[in-house]
Amino acid sequence: MSQLLSLARAAQLVGVPRGVLQKMVLTGELAAFDGKLDVDELRRAFPAAVIDDAGAFEKVTQIRETAFGRRVRERTLPSQEVLAQRLFAQGQELADLRRLAQAYHALVVEAQSRIAQLAAADRRWVDVMDMLEQGLKRVLGAEPAGTLDAMVNVLQLISAQVTVLPSGRQFLVEGNDSILQAGLKAGMRFAYGCGTGTCGLCKARVVSGEVRPIQHSDYPLSEAEKQQGYVLLCTQTAVTDVAVETLEARGPADIPAQDLVATVRAIEPLAPDTRLLHLQTPRSNRLRFLAGQSVTLGVAGEHGDVQQVAPLASCPCDERNLHFHIARDDDAPLAQALFAGGIRTGMPVSVRGPSGDFVLDAESARPLVLVACDTGFAPIKSLLEHAMAGEQVEAFDLYWLATRTDGHYLANQCRAWAAAFDNFSHRLLTDGSPAAGAWQVVEAVVASRRELAQCDVFVAGPAEFVQPAVQGLQGAGALPGRTHALVL
Repeated sequence: MSQLLSLARAAQLVGVPRGVLQKMVLTGELAAFDGKLDVDELRRAFPAAVIDDAGAFEKVTQIRETAFGRRVRERTLPSQEVLAQRLFAQGQELADLRRLAQAYHALVVEAQSRIAQLAAADRRWVDVMDMLEQGLKRVLGAEPAGTLDAMVNVLQLISAQVTVLPSGRQFLVEGNDSILQAGLKAGMRFAYGCGTGTCGLCKARVVSGEVRPIQHSDYPLSEAEKQQGYVLLCTQTAVTDVAVETLEARGPADIPAQDLVATVRAIEPLAPDTRLLHLQTPRSNRLRFLAGQSVTLGVAGEHGDVQQVAPLASCPCDERNLHFHIARDDDAPLAQALFAGGIRTGMPVSVRGPSGDFVLDAESARPLVLVACDTGFAPIKSLLEHAMAGEQVEAFDLYWLATRTDGHYLANQCRAWAAAFDNFSHRLLTDGSPAAGAWQVVEAVVASRRELAQCDVFVAGPAEFVQPAVQGLQGAGALPGRTHALVL
């Protein structure tokens, strides 16, 4: 048997989401050994990965970054110090293997000599000597390591695997990311506050492996905590594969209420009647939230403060940059101010929250059926990006109804997801009536033949859309306990 890899490593190696490998294990297409996958099994299941020396995982990673529209690309390689430490560790491992190989070689030579002596005196030992020689020929004549084997070693140099205890969830740390940054990008729900080593909320215990500080910390860990292996995840990166002990948020009740003041970074037109409001939080006071949640925004106006509850359209993995899709609405004072030019770049905006339970089940790998009407796409987008980052969900089906001609204001985003993820499908539907459009969506979902009882269903939009959509989807088999609705 060749090397055994964790699901996270294997998914990175062959360039597919982790959920795809999990499904293949469950269906028997891939054999697992103590929760790990054999490189030879991967080679059999993904023969193209052997041919493509460039590494499909790099291509998929680039597509994902483009699909998410990230503004800053992280460097792939870690710092020189971390890379040197990983090279040293691999050098030690290679030296140990070479020493063992030399010892085994000496043992085999001695055994050959001894068996030859015995065979000269007793012909019964001739068969033993022949068996040993034939076995050595098979071993020494084996094919050299293939592309996948070499890529495994490269991946161990450019990334380190983190196992979170007690949940057992795993993710990879790449480039110069801290463990906290890498975990958030991978969909982890860690506790944190400042992200700069000041508040201490991301304190965790390193159970095994080696970490290294990458930024200064003002938070005073006690000597007892240091002796027990406690560190701040926001200030440390992983040098080797590590296991850390920390609790993760399981639901909205685990996310504290927060009040902060953000700054308007940009206002961009998504469509004639829809604006992207991009807020940026202070570096030392970031918003911790779950994908799909909402916040209350407030700005100072000429006639007093105006407020509006708005769902976040961004992924929790980028907690400083908060995106909102604001539609023109004469009944919403903040939307009125935005379209009238009363909100401008550089202005302060109060952010209070998060609120709402329109969130993913952290333990579920079930397919997602995501249904949106107009700017109901905003929280759906947040859910999608978070689930895609976690690579745990089996499949994503998006149905987006537009009641205006410019309602599909991020259709290109959907096409980018479809190009990057084989397990993502989308339907863009139009109808001038939200209620009538809801039944059109239900018909499209039913026509897909997706087993709704095995899915998590999310519906977001105006009340006249959400109510009939939920009713129709549950009538088609969606379970009430797995159907989530958000009325905007």
